[in-house]
Amino acid sequence: MIVSPQPSPGSVLRQVGPSNLSIRCNWTGQSSCASFVLASLFYFATINVSLADDWPAFLGPHRTGVSDEKLSLRAWPNAGPAVAWTKPVGEGYSAPSVRGDQLVLHHRQRDEEIIEAFHALTGESNWKYRYNTDFRDPYGYSGGPRCSPTLSETKCYTLGAGGQLICLNRADGALVWQRNLDQEWTCPEQFFGFGCTPLLDGDRLFVFVGGQPASAVVALNAQTGETIWESVGRATWDGVIEGARGKPFKSTGKEMLISYASPVLAEINQRKHLLCFLRQGLVSLDPATGAEQFKFWYRAKVHESVNAAMPVVVDDHILLSAAYELGAVLLKVAADGKSVSEVWRNPEVLTTHWSTVLHYEGYFFGFAGRHEPEGRLQCVEAKTGKLVWETTGYEGDLEDLALDQKTRKITSKTSGKPVPWPMFGRGSKIRVGDQFLVLGERGTLALLNVSSKKFSELSRFEVPTMRAPCWTAPVLANGQLYLRCEQSLIRIDLTDMGNAN
Repeated sequence: MIVSPQPSPGSVLRQVGPSNLSIRCNWTGQSSCASFVLASLFYFATINVSLADDWPAFLGPHRTGVSDEKLSLRAWPNAGPAVAWTKPVGEGYSAPSVRGDQLVLHHRQRDEEIIEAFHALTGESNWKYRYNTDFRDPYGYSGGPRCSPTLSETKCYTLGAGGQLICLNRADGALVWQRNLDQEWTCPEQFFGFGCTPLLDGDRLFVFVGGQPASAVVALNAQTGETIWESVGRATWDGVIEGARGKPFKSTGKEMLISYASPVLAEINQRKHLLCFLRQGLVSLDPATGAEQFKFWYRAKVHESVNAAMPVVVDDHILLSAAYELGAVLLKVAADGKSVSEVWRNPEVLTTHWSTVLHYEGYFFGFAGRHEPEGRLQCVEAKTGKLVWETTGYEGDLEDLALDQKTRKITSKTSGKPVPWPMFGRGSKIRVGDQFLVLGERGTLALLNVSSKKFSELSRFEVPTMRAPCWTAPVLANGQLYLRCEQSLIRIDLTDMGNAN
């Protein structure tokens, strides 16, 4: 059912000020803000047009972790680029999303989930929409949201860890519609709550609901929240051969149907595919009707496992990757779009726990490792699946480092000075041009050259106030880098650290 807009259970806190104004959306505001607006206009005018690019959804404008900005970054000073501002925020793993001069973050404080809009440059809070939550992570991890906000021209869409799907007006944070996935569908309990960011395509919002018996994937009207179609469930997987086990899968009708990889929309061989990497494997759906086009079993043997990295599409090929000794497989989509065949499979590479792999000029780059000590960045040849190089993030001799027992900082034995945490662990990354921005899970930010020949690092520094675990991927919008951990949201101005190409 559709829950009609009403004050309860959510409430909006509006703050009159410059953050109510969006240059791109032509929102109106009070005349007292005119000087600030002019300053904002001047700021954006001074940035080369080739640099300006929003980050309105999970993993950016294309949901691939790749920025369109033409920004070639120089090596940083030892102290790193200057932090413009730091704001204390609530818990959660969701990344901020940015459209125009508005940044939206979904976080949790005590027993409330909060959708909060900030001015992207000043960090000033514009409005908040809050609602109660009783979600508790079964394994003791953060109880905050996992999904990133999705920003259209006028709407903001969020999905909470407990299954609250909400649409707000971006202008003022007013509720447009809401659905409670866990209450409206029969959803088996998941390991870490709801964690797949919905995908907006025009007037359709694709949501991984996970409902039995046939509602793993649901398409909603983005304007009203009404259901358009439901697809994938017990009948999809019942009888399918379970990969290495070689036995047909027997559905109970009670098993989990979704995991933690968000949906991908792609056009392959002139056919549109909604690619859904679910609990049991990959399913392609017709985005218009929800009809199944093909499916491919890809799941670890162990029960307590997840598929959390998104599929990567390169021409008519699809890469799947997962941890739990599963590794990576490259699939080729048939010309008619109704089946796939394996090109290669390698359980030793790209055992990605959650960080989506990036493709660049014939190579895949991704983090492998289920646990932090196993974490390493790998370069894999796309054609063959062979490992080209890998690194923990530290190429020096660990004997040259020491742990300061008082500060718990890593120091150089040679200089006696603190150094950034040397290993990336299960890091995350985004690509801008031929460079990577890598965030290690203990707060080390590194600038790398993308190279298939070797690990090539330009700079690194320890970001102040970033505390482990730093599991949220970096966000790059309009020359500004945004980083988030469970305590802080940080803005770093990169426009002075590089030149437009």
